[in-house]
Amino acid sequence: MEKIVVTGMGSICALGENTNEIWKNVRNGVSGLGPITQFDPTDFRVKIACEIKDFDPTKYLHKKETRRRHRHQLLSYVAVNEAVSQSGLDIANEDPSRMGVIISSAVGGLGALEENVRAMMAGGYRRVSPFLAPMLMANGAAALAGIDHGFQGPSFAVLSACASGEDGIGVAWIMLRAGLMDVAITGGADAVVTELGMAAFDRIGALSLQGPDGMVPKPFDKNRDGFVMGEGAGIFVLETESHAKARGAEIIAELAGFTSTADAFHITAPHGEGAGGSRAMTGALSIAGINPDEVDYINAHGTGTMLNDIAETQAIKTTFGKKAYQIPVSSTKSMTGHMMGATGAMETILCIKAIRDNVLPPTINYETPDPDCDLDYVPNEAREKTISVAMSNAFGFGGHNSVLVVKEYS
Repeated sequence: MEKIVVTGMGSICALGENTNEIWKNVRNGVSGLGPITQFDPTDFRVKIACEIKDFDPTKYLHKKETRRRHRHQLLSYVAVNEAVSQSGLDIANEDPSRMGVIISSAVGGLGALEENVRAMMAGGYRRVSPFLAPMLMANGAAALAGIDHGFQGPSFAVLSACASGEDGIGVAWIMLRAGLMDVAITGGADAVVTELGMAAFDRIGALSLQGPDGMVPKPFDKNRDGFVMGEGAGIFVLETESHAKARGAEIIAELAGFTSTADAFHITAPHGEGAGGSRAMTGALSIAGINPDEVDYINAHGTGTMLNDIAETQAIKTTFGKKAYQIPVSSTKSMTGHMMGATGAMETILCIKAIRDNVLPPTINYETPDPDCDLDYVPNEAREKTISVAMSNAFGFGGHNSVLVVKEYS
């Protein structure tokens, strides 16, 4: 089976507006935490998020066009452009029907929905924007990327809550291996720092209730109390190895394995033993042809919620046995916040940067060990280590489990 390789990566989040800036901040253990600025949180219990500070979409798009796109679609635009630019793709020299786009979103244009419901309630249905429908569409970022860059192959989004981004990448990987396309733009984008978004996740008890000065989120820490909402986009250009070689592209890494499973247990809570997560990890390694002993680093889902971190720790132990205590595991959500459908894509990018620089990203805000979470979580400071194989976990509400395995290209 032909290898599927990465030739471009693009990202934007609370830590920066390009991949190198974000990676620099991750290596330095910088937190993206801050007070919410996108709406007035005075009447909310939760007043913090990992927002993209001072994001100005007109730096990237004409002002008129920015008004036609929801925030998550604008974030996707930035990351897609970076990834395509790095890949060196020239659409004029390609068959556009062999180039696809799979960009996922867990939530879609929630902010646009809120604004237009208010407008309609205040002034009637004619106050609703004619751009609401394309802003709402979960597949909007994928469709716009195809339009922007001329990709005419398969184009859609995968929706599996917080596993959406990784599942979308995995589906692109499958379709490339099946010969249905030669190139794919793929990843995830979400922007859920809205009144309704924050209220929904607060009401379900998932968000940290600490203030702007708190050291949160605290993945795997005994005193963790929930995740911090983030926003952003993570995008890849994936290609078949033969296509990348034929056009002389620089190959950044190999996407070696993918598996998706379901807990079939509860709509929001993970299986207590992490059974579905373990099956996904085991399956991804098996498909990649990689022995568990070869895994050098795991970027955990690591939300900082009480149940998730225990379940994921147990899933890692089930998958790797005694080896689990020797594998560094970190949660970069401690810095980026939880980016919903974009989070797994971002974390897979960070896995590849870790491989290329031989640096383990830290889990910041780690202060008090939890007896139920007793692995090596790379606390607070990055660490140098030779990394050839890395795993990215993304688990979502509904019991969705998605795992990607990336490796050094050879």
